[in-house]
Amino acid sequence: MEEVQQSLPERLDLYACIQCGKCTGGCPVSIKSPLNIRRVVRESAVREDLHIFFDRLEIWDCTTCSTCAIRCPRGLKPVDAIIGLREMMVEEGKIEKTIIDALDGAYKYGNPWGRAKNKRAEWAQDLGIPNALDMDPGGVLYFVCCAASYDPRIQVVARSLVAVLRAAGVSFGILGNKEVCCGSEIRRMGEAGLFEMLVEENMKNFSKVDPKVIVTTSPHCMNALRNEYEGLKCDIMHYSQYVWGLIEGGKLAFDTPVPMKVTYHDPCYLGKQNGVFDEPRNVLKSIPGIDFTEFGRCRENSLCCEGGGGRMWMEGTGLGKRLSEVRVEDAIEMGVEAIITACPFCLLTLEDAVKTTGNEEKLKVIDLMELASMGLGVKPEGES
Repeated sequence: MEEVQQSLPERLDLYACIQCGKCTGGCPVSIKSPLNIRRVVRESAVREDLHIFFDRLEIWDCTTCSTCAIRCPRGLKPVDAIIGLREMMVEEGKIEKTIIDALDGAYKYGNPWGRAKNKRAEWAQDLGIPNALDMDPGGVLYFVCCAASYDPRIQVVARSLVAVLRAAGVSFGILGNKEVCCGSEIRRMGEAGLFEMLVEENMKNFSKVDPKVIVTTSPHCMNALRNEYEGLKCDIMHYSQYVWGLIEGGKLAFDTPVPMKVTYHDPCYLGKQNGVFDEPRNVLKSIPGIDFTEFGRCRENSLCCEGGGGRMWMEGTGLGKRLSEVRVEDAIEMGVEAIITACPFCLLTLEDAVKTTGNEEKLKVIDLMELASMGLGVKPEGES
């Protein structure tokens, strides 16, 4: 019997929407964008021809932070309607060149940056990290991610994590040049088929390694491996969770004061989507000398940085002040010296916002593992 293809509203149960507007009311980008998620859901449900959305650039304003899904009283996932529309656009080639380039790079080279596969592990070539494929099963696999592999700024984060893990005596390995993109942003840019291809490639290597735990740099990788990869039987942990476990277990202690007034920015994929709020704060507060204060909008109500959902490769409408700039201005008003975060995309967008708002002399953006390496009195592995 031939399988009947469900329509987008049938597949996502959009007919159950009661049009309460909580999705749009909670959407961080709706502050500055024409994007109205309630209207998108309604029109997706009632219109037979969804091509009307193809010329609406605001569809690419969505950062897929999932605030809309968290707030929906019917348990729907309006964000998936956005992703579904993007899938239709990708199928018909109605997408910007920057998106095409990112998807093409992921297909050809295993990363949306389009960098060579054989350069993925260059960041670690002087660190002597074992290849996980050569290690005994049941160990720790560090899943590095594309940003930490190729972006010089995020490579410092990866080196810092290596220093922290080694200070705790953790034996771990990486996949090196065999690692490919987790596919999180690829799926959210609308390329479901390419996402499945990347999943298959990673799962093939995971099965060879058979790790007890996979530790990720990026919350986006953690979310994909934990919630979108089927068949993974090991623990999937963001580094903040794993490092806090080391501290709790007495395997890691900070002994170098870091006198700094800081606040913490919750990455959406770590906090809102996976409920990881306390562990990064616990790590931060374990470092002597830290003076910590919360953002007014924090934890479940944290303001998105606008880096997710493919936004690293697509500007969207580009209207209004960037939310990362709002975040920086809030931090300046608080009088903190640094924003601490735990996500590559957040780090890059917030650092850019510090520059565009002219606050380089007033504010730093530091990854949690960079701060942890300071608390150990060590420089990131391989740094002079």
